[in-house]
Amino acid sequence: EHLFILPASQTRDKDALTLEGVEKVLEGLKDMGMEYIICDSPAGIENGATQAMRHADIALVCTNPELSSVRDSDKMISIIQSKSRRAEEQRDPVQQYLLITRYEAEKVVGEAMLSAADIQEMLGIPLLGVVPEGEEVLKSTNLGRPVITQGAECDTGAAYEDVVKRFLGEECPLRFTQPKEKGFLSGLFGK
Repeated sequence: EHLFILPASQTRDKDALTLEGVEKVLEGLKDMGMEYIICDSPAGIENGATQAMRHADIALVCTNPELSSVRDSDKMISIIQSKSRRAEEQRDPVQQYLLITRYEAEKVVGEAMLSAADIQEMLGIPLLGVVPEGEEVLKSTNLGRPVITQGAECDTGAAYEDVVKRFLGEECPLRFTQPKEKGFLSGLFGK
């Protein structure tokens, strides 16, 4: 009941956002008493991403377990460290956390995907969570419902719940990094 969403329109001009405009909106939200302001940004390194990180106190760097995505995340970590307002004002650095999405533990075992440990070692920031690949995401997106509302039987939603808990300081084990154990029948029939 205390969640508010302020959507931004998509424009053809990726430079429509200005530093001053974004700052004005964020200051207005702070003046309204917002406890957390979450700025989502598009994938990749462009104006939208740099605008989102500019005023950050905390950054959740999301990556997929693919080398190109990890390299982009590494660049974004460097940009946050050097070009955020905190960096420019020589204040305490932006707290950065890693979130790995679209993770498939079976592919990691088969060496077709980077492991969570390898990604964390490459990026050097604390791991907040691993979200498994799941068709629930596409289904939720098409229905306009958050995947986290699908209940305990949805691994993707459960992983996001774990991320929120860890972000808020709760201890919970890191799940979904190991392949699921196959039962007798799935082993027998190859599924």
